[in-house]
Formats: sequence, C-alpha cells, structure tokens
Amino acid sequence: MTDKLCDISPEVREELKKFRFRKSTTNSALILKIDREKQLVILDESLDDVSVEELQEQLPGHQPRYVIYSYRMEHDDSRISFPMCFIFYTPRDSQMELQLLYAATKMALQREADLTRVYEIRELEDFTDEWLKEKLK
Repeated sequence: MTDKLCDISPEVREELKKFRFRKSTTNSALILKIDREKQLVILDESLDDVSVEELQEQLPGHQPRYVIYSYRMEHDDSRISFPMCFIFYTPRDSQMELQLLYAATKMALQREADLTRVYEIRELEDFTDEWLKEKLK
C-alpha cells in the first residue's frame, strides 16, 4: 500500500523546480489541484506578485487545493527573507472523497516540493497575513 493516491504531473515537477530557484522579490504562489479522472496533481494557477488576500480570492470555496507560497517577509532587523511554505487547504464542506484524495497525496507532494513549513487551513477567512506571519515566526 502506497501513501499516495495520485501521481504528480511532469509539468508540476518542472514548475516546482522553477519556483524554488526563481529570483523574484515579490510574493508568488503555485496553486495545485488533483485531476480526478487522471489521478494526477496538476497546476491550477501560477501567480506572481500576489498578496495573501489575492491568493485567498483565487482559492475555490468548496474544493481542496495545495498552495506553494513564497512569502516576502520583513524582519525586525530590516532583513528580508522569502520563506516558502506548503499550505494544504481543505474546506470543511468539500466532498469527503475529495478530502481523502488530497490528504493521501499531500505527503508525496510535500516531499516532491521539499518543504518543511506545512500549514493546514480549513476556512478561507483564516488565511490572512497575520496568520501566515504568526506561523512563519
């Protein structure tokens, strides 16, 4: 028994690589979803210069998504860093079958993205700048 139900598409693997090594100075995000027919993690959207609020608006109300987010963070000593995080979004009212599919594939995708900052969100309105800053401290 394997811990992943879905494969990760070559396109997503490529996007993850590019995303990790890009030289952007703004917040950027990859929104990934599962193609249920193909049992494949695919790219939903790639967003550049996107605030947490804008990102929140891009996420569907009733379907899970994986978000890889590079966040521009200004520290108290004026340093700027770009922590990358993996946000697993599963709305409470999404179909149980979908929630399970996303949950089962999460670890494989997390390994593929090689990210250690992993956060889970159930309610879109919880996904705010303050929330993210608190998590990244």
